[in-house]
Amino acid sequence: MFVAMTVVALINLRYVRRLPTLSALPANRRAEESTSGGDTGGAAVRCSVVVAARDEAARIEETVRRILAQQGVSIEAIVIDDRSADETKEILQRLASADSRVRTVRVETLPEGWLGKCHACHVGASVATGEWILFIDADCWLMPDVLARALCVAASEGADHITLTPGVVPQTCGARAWHLALLTRLASRVAGVNRDHPRAHLGLGAFNLVRAAAYMDCGGYEALRLTVLDDVTLGLLLHRAGRRTRAFIGAVDAECHWGTTVRGMIKIMEKNYFAAAKFRVGPVVAMGLFTALLFGTALAGPWVGTPDGVAAAVALWTLALPAAILARRLGWSSRCAALAPLLYPVLVYAVINSAVVTLRQGGVRWRDTFYPLDILRNGMVE
Repeated sequence: MFVAMTVVALINLRYVRRLPTLSALPANRRAEESTSGGDTGGAAVRCSVVVAARDEAARIEETVRRILAQQGVSIEAIVIDDRSADETKEILQRLASADSRVRTVRVETLPEGWLGKCHACHVGASVATGEWILFIDADCWLMPDVLARALCVAASEGADHITLTPGVVPQTCGARAWHLALLTRLASRVAGVNRDHPRAHLGLGAFNLVRAAAYMDCGGYEALRLTVLDDVTLGLLLHRAGRRTRAFIGAVDAECHWGTTVRGMIKIMEKNYFAAAKFRVGPVVAMGLFTALLFGTALAGPWVGTPDGVAAAVALWTLALPAAILARRLGWSSRCAALAPLLYPVLVYAVINSAVVTLRQGGVRWRDTFYPLDILRNGMVE
């Protein structure tokens, strides 16, 4: 089983790569072609960057400044202050006063029937004037040329949607191993959209760049009112609308300051992972039992003393190979990849923990607002 998982991961990694540099992209295709499929006379593409911020005083200023520093693109920064109680409001007002490209909208009250982030993204998109809309997390720091590169890829590959995995900066080797294991699991979905698999879809909140016309065509956040996994489901809506997605490893291109420790990742994913299982208990229980049996057998193998037991343990550690390849693509040391096989059960534990917390609470608490489980189940996009 482990060898099969490794082989599948290695095949998928052929299609999991970093966003190409400008020099590596076709010289005769430029970002401005992405707006109409032809020459625009050299005018830069206009892109509206929508940021849904709540209590982000620690990082929001740098986030906005990095948006404004994007090269080769006409930028409109739309920051939705979603009921912040810290200094976010004052910081945004100061930034808007200093640069006319910054537009801020304050949400004082969350309308009934909406999740806070989904409503904020909807508000931002409704006032966007760009040919493209980029949804990013409020703590996501972009490299100066990342938007231009993404638009060039969209033009050269005929895509209406470009998404990047979050480029985190883990504080420990264990956290790096977590992210390597997570990216290995995510590789099948990244490869699927890059190969135009008929059932593949993906979207990631760190960087969801979508053509405005495609966003309107698929229903946008109006259709995602009560969707916890709004970023992934936006990718699903675009897929159903017949729009093409391309996905890349974010790394330093879209650096997010979250999940810097394993414990932190488990806590952050409390609201997400049970939602990924569509709030169904059965699949979570089955996943837990299967993982316990599979990994328990492999970890106990060396102590059994039989050739089969040793082979099971060796097979487990083959999972370090795709993790090492990903580490190299991220610019990390491959040493932490050796721990990645041991983090697979921890990923499953995070799913179980998410289910337990959600069921115990009777719902999800997000941005200081509680959403009952029955409402979330009824509001899911199937």
